[in-house]
Amino acid sequence: MKEVKDTDITHIPFEAGNISALKEWRLRVLKSDCPGCYGLCCVALHFSASEGFPLDKAPGKPCPHLMADFKCEVHDSLAARGYKGCIGFDCLGAGQRLTGVTFPSQSWRAAPKLSRPMFEAFVVMRHLYELLWYLSEALERCEGKRLRRALQEALIETDSLTFLDPEALVKIDVNALRAGANEFLIEVGEQVRGIYGNGKAAPQSVRQRLGRYADLAGVKLGAMNLKGANLRGAILIASDLSHSDLSGAELIGADLRDANLCGANLANALYLTQAQVNSAKGDRETQLPEILDRPVHWV
Repeated sequence: MKEVKDTDITHIPFEAGNISALKEWRLRVLKSDCPGCYGLCCVALHFSASEGFPLDKAPGKPCPHLMADFKCEVHDSLAARGYKGCIGFDCLGAGQRLTGVTFPSQSWRAAPKLSRPMFEAFVVMRHLYELLWYLSEALERCEGKRLRRALQEALIETDSLTFLDPEALVKIDVNALRAGANEFLIEVGEQVRGIYGNGKAAPQSVRQRLGRYADLAGVKLGAMNLKGANLRGAILIASDLSHSDLSGAELIGADLRDANLCGANLANALYLTQAQVNSAKGDRETQLPEILDRPVHWV
């Protein structure tokens, strides 16, 4: 494990029993910080033009728009250029953890021999950070000592893995880790959705279509009461959710690309991520969870 400076909270492990500081930890640690990274998302990952990226790009090959200082030369015009894939991507802080802890002061450009292990580690780190996001929110919103204890243990275990050296990091069985945590996430989802009514206030015609992996692409769901709706893994591409209330709705894995969220209330939606918000359309009236940022490309 790399030595971490105490002054840098973005690299401080989550402490057992430190539930009161969980919100601050999430706000500081689980936030992408592009200036503190080596542009890893622009080089380590696969790009596909059909998915809204600037071009087809193999993993390990730098995007042509990535500059020498690891900044994007077209960052301020991504929306105008139609780079939806870039706009919708968010590493949740995995990039700066890898840069600051796993490979401190060693960029893939300065040390080419490290590029492959760095890129492979970034893919795993990104999965770990996504799991940290869900576990930490579940811990914030769960009820019951047993579940709270189990979630805290899972969160601490997952967070500790992000401090492993590169060789150990890439050996992590991410699928097994996610499967083990998923039972807790599902249980918290059932708790939260129950508090908000399980989507029963929605019109019957809509209620029949709600549920896990529901195909609601392009469906008009505007100005509806969708409190507590189960939208886990739902396809909501280009759907109209404008002015709808999604308080307590479970959105883990939901595809919100080009969904209309103008005026929608997602302030208490469950398992919503910055990437989902970035890929959707919203406005100044859209209510988001405090931990998420309003996308600059929203009107």
